[in-house]
Amino acid sequence: MDNSDYKVLLVEDEENIAKLFMFSFKRAGFICEWAENGIEGLSKVKEFKPDIIISDIMMPEMDGYEFRKNLLKDPALGSIPFIFLTAKGEESDILEGYDLDIEDYIVKTSSPKVVVAKLTAKLKSSKKARQKAVDEVHEAANKMGAKVLPDSFPEFEGFEIKHWHVPFQDIPGGDFIDYFQLDDDHLVVVLGDIMGKKWGAWYFAVAYAGYVRSAIRFVLQSGDVLSPGNILNKVNDAIYKDERLSEVFITLSILILDKANNKANYSGAGDLPLLHKLSNDVKEIRSNGILLGFSEKGDYEDVSIWLNKGDVLFVTTDGITESRNSAGEFFGSQGMVNVLTNLKKDEDPLEKLKTTFTNFTNGNFEDDVSLISIRLN
Repeated sequence: MDNSDYKVLLVEDEENIAKLFMFSFKRAGFICEWAENGIEGLSKVKEFKPDIIISDIMMPEMDGYEFRKNLLKDPALGSIPFIFLTAKGEESDILEGYDLDIEDYIVKTSSPKVVVAKLTAKLKSSKKARQKAVDEVHEAANKMGAKVLPDSFPEFEGFEIKHWHVPFQDIPGGDFIDYFQLDDDHLVVVLGDIMGKKWGAWYFAVAYAGYVRSAIRFVLQSGDVLSPGNILNKVNDAIYKDERLSEVFITLSILILDKANNKANYSGAGDLPLLHKLSNDVKEIRSNGILLGFSEKGDYEDVSIWLNKGDVLFVTTDGITESRNSAGEFFGSQGMVNVLTNLKKDEDPLEKLKTTFTNFTNGNFEDDVSLISIRLN
């Protein structure tokens, strides 16, 4: 194991102890940062993004317990392996630490060699556990033959449609993208995001994608008007009656492209606003549809978007807007607006956003990243 691949954050108020451990960690090859208390530690975690945190308990400003509790409020930060370093060895203190879902508890009088050994062991264990989870999810995906992402971009005359998807930590996640060619003039574009289930979200994404496909077939067979709102209402009805899925949060965006009329009909459920790049402006288009399964009657309605040549539509999940840079600043919808505002005619909108977003976050994404760009040629 090459320790230079791992980042350690030490949170300790006693400078002499901190220097001793920092020296030992760096000599062992770890990349290290030091914070003097919990408040500074919270800032450092967001900026440094460590692979493991070692924190004292008794500290001014914010003690170790409060520091840990604040980390647990954010699933991404709370999942970072955490070790308490303390002068206390009482059973009650140790139990309180484990109640906060920590990895281990090291007494300060332990030699630096022992601390480094424990640190290395915990990182090895965490790496193995993560790899096992990744392998299991990939194996399940292969066995089921289920896909939540198309193999290629759709070909639809008059439109250039591309997507970009990066699963969080290379694990199949909760986002899914789909396209359906209804007839010569109509193409359905679907983007969904299952929230709050971490790696297990992939299984729910497969189920939701199946519901969407079924709803589209049902609408077509029933002879209903081609409407994304109708499709969402059918999906909502099915989910509301399914106890397994009714408590799973999902956002969903559905567009039906109409090439005969240079138009897109759109409806969404709890999703982010679409961004429409016109020749001299960028507009946000909101659906106002509630999250699927929350109510028996979703009342999802269509929004018509008329397109001119060169216009671009961006459809995205919150993996882009809620990712942060090293200073803890969110890319946000404004980051996307800025990309579109400064987009030149000869630039690829998807590649432009990918480059800008990757540079902003330094390639450290905090969730599944999914984006669809649609340009009328």
